[in-house]
Amino acid sequence: MAAQIDTLGIGDDHDGLVRRLITRWRDDPNATYRSWFLWDERLKNFRSIRRGIGQVVGEIERGTFGVTYRGSSLETVVHSVAEQRQIFKGADHAFRWKPKLRIPDIYESPENQRAFGRLLDACSCCDTAEEIIGHIHAIDRLKIKGLRPAVASLLYFLHPTLVPPFNTAIVKGYNALTGANVKLGSWEHFLAMRTGVLDLNERHRELLSNDLGAIGGLLFDVGSGRYPAPPLDGSSATLANWGSRLEAAREEARTLSQAALAQGECERTHTEIQAWLRDLGLALGYDVWIAANDRSRPFNGSPLGYGCLERLPATIATSKGADSIRLIDVLWLEKGGDHVAAAFEVEHSTSIYSGIVRMLDLALSGSELHATAGLFLVAPDTREADVRAQLQRPAFSRVADLDISYLPYGELEKNREAIGRFGSGLKAIKAIASKLV
Repeated sequence: MAAQIDTLGIGDDHDGLVRRLITRWRDDPNATYRSWFLWDERLKNFRSIRRGIGQVVGEIERGTFGVTYRGSSLETVVHSVAEQRQIFKGADHAFRWKPKLRIPDIYESPENQRAFGRLLDACSCCDTAEEIIGHIHAIDRLKIKGLRPAVASLLYFLHPTLVPPFNTAIVKGYNALTGANVKLGSWEHFLAMRTGVLDLNERHRELLSNDLGAIGGLLFDVGSGRYPAPPLDGSSATLANWGSRLEAAREEARTLSQAALAQGECERTHTEIQAWLRDLGLALGYDVWIAANDRSRPFNGSPLGYGCLERLPATIATSKGADSIRLIDVLWLEKGGDHVAAAFEVEHSTSIYSGIVRMLDLALSGSELHATAGLFLVAPDTREADVRAQLQRPAFSRVADLDISYLPYGELEKNREAIGRFGSGLKAIKAIASKLV
């Protein structure tokens, strides 16, 4: 027992124990560090969530936001946040209208609604922590019922290096790791926790990230019981008990290896569909662009972007939606030109919100060259009803002006070889897709 306790760090300070915890957590394929923070789609969704927040602000300013959550632009963007895997699951709960409690009071009070819009708008435009904190203090003084730090999850997507994500499990994890007593519903407590999170992140920066999503994920896994917080007193008995619980977490990770493999298969399926579209576009004589953050992803022994464009044409790279366009899963461009013939977003299991926003950025980029592009949502055969339902949201009203179609995996798999050998242009690909609007 003495040797085991020594291995666990008798004599180490608390930071040393936290470092051991972080190292173990980073190696777990089922922990949020690998399953969410390093997830490629996480970064791709940042711009679309920010754009959604901008739409909420715009509707509030024009007085067209409405008096209900369901069907609103806010529901659309919060729903997209909630689908950012486990760490944000349930993010929409705080924004759902609870009529008996009359909370959150931003639907029936125009004044409170405008204050909420000003907070989002101000935080979208500011650059410093001091400005963000000042705006938080301003809305806190209004004491809007039911709003409080749930908004921090939106602010995280605006300023991931300045505002940590915030929910019940993260608060529990922070309290367990630091011995603090942060309360969930208080802006004052949130700001105190933010200071502590930044300090904790700074002490372990080499194992975490400037992006506070990493430490947010750690706190989430501790607070949800996935990993035990190291003891604060450092006695032999508590250290031994913590070591046993940490080892139990390791064993649990091993037993979940099959689930992790299954998740990996899901991610590979997304890459495989991109590869199908890549090969089909090249066979049809198009130049092909693979999403900037996917180009180096390995597939069948070579990078996914092999044989594709290494940079977008200047007319696209300098357009107002360039940051979003470069993240579209697959683009087909006329050979040697700058006309986008088709754009494909592969929506394997996530919300279609981000993909639609990227397509809107392409279609509305200010160039006539892209307004006529064929736009395709590529998804499992079973997701058509979900895709159509999502497109009925008010936030997607501009989609009605676009040439957008649903392309099911099954039809693509069954017909891609024949289209590549005998097809030309987009006629064949449109024949196996179905119009969405």
